[in-house]
Amino acid sequence: MATNLRKPSVDSSPSFSETDDEGVRGTCEDASMCKRFAVSIGYWDDPYIQHLVRLSKERKAPEINRGYFARVHGISQLIKSFLRKTECHCQIINLGAGMDTTFWMLKDQDLLPSKYFEVDFPMIVTRKLHSIKYKPLLSKPIVDLHSEDALQIDGHMLDSKRYAIIGADLRDLSELEEKLKKCNMNTQLPTLLITECVLVYMTPEQSTNLIKWAASTFGTAMFINYEQVNMDDRFGQIMIENLRRRQCDLAGVETCKSLESQRYRLLSNGWETASAMNMMELYNRLPRTEVSRIESLEFLDELELLEQLMQHYCLCWATRGGAALGLKEISY
Repeated sequence: MATNLRKPSVDSSPSFSETDDEGVRGTCEDASMCKRFAVSIGYWDDPYIQHLVRLSKERKAPEINRGYFARVHGISQLIKSFLRKTECHCQIINLGAGMDTTFWMLKDQDLLPSKYFEVDFPMIVTRKLHSIKYKPLLSKPIVDLHSEDALQIDGHMLDSKRYAIIGADLRDLSELEEKLKKCNMNTQLPTLLITECVLVYMTPEQSTNLIKWAASTFGTAMFINYEQVNMDDRFGQIMIENLRRRQCDLAGVETCKSLESQRYRLLSNGWETASAMNMMELYNRLPRTEVSRIESLEFLDELELLEQLMQHYCLCWATRGGAALGLKEISY
């Protein structure tokens, strides 16, 4: 990186085995490449993803591209609502962030929170850090916002004034909290936590513990979760079987039975309000001008397949505290 980054002499990164999680890490690659492809044909603008993810030689199906557009749009709208309610005096913690570019996009829109944290498997963080170090478009915003002489960086962590990326296992909450606090996580600040297709790869007990930890750690908070839903039907079973063939087990699929089960998981583990919407409903609420624009990008042969796919993913959000800020009013 053409900036002043210093590497400590001691690497304090975790030493746990990750061999059992190879299939889960593979889903990060798949999702990143789908987003990269959708951006390349004009679904939405993202000048940063090309510096983190290679462009797939294989064309993605139109229903996949539209699904990712709805996913990115829906999560982005909820994030911006939270930032406006808190006037950006808050922090965001993206759990299982992968190659996500939200930090850079928010900076361009002058909507950065006080600090933005990303957490993922150490192997994924190492890869992302390599791109950040050697791609000026990624490194410059981090350095420009940093008032100290040098950033703290090692193989599995980078900490700066406004951005931190941490290699950690979300199933080990003591390690997660320790590393976040080391990077100056402030439990007194309004906090937005984001999980995109993360909880479903954890056992119900592990995801419950994470949701409870988030609710008990931050007095004023919002939780956004995007993942599968309606997985008890035939289409859902086919999705599960396809992932199993790729050595990727949906360990937490039993919590993805319905929108009600998704809401209940949040409400029964410390969150005061919870909403959930399947992605077809969200798609139908998208601005009509945007829908017309993306539907003109490529022809979709089977509308029924799009509907089936979208009805098996959902966007959920929950709040705790923040009455004076109006967090409970946030909706899509």
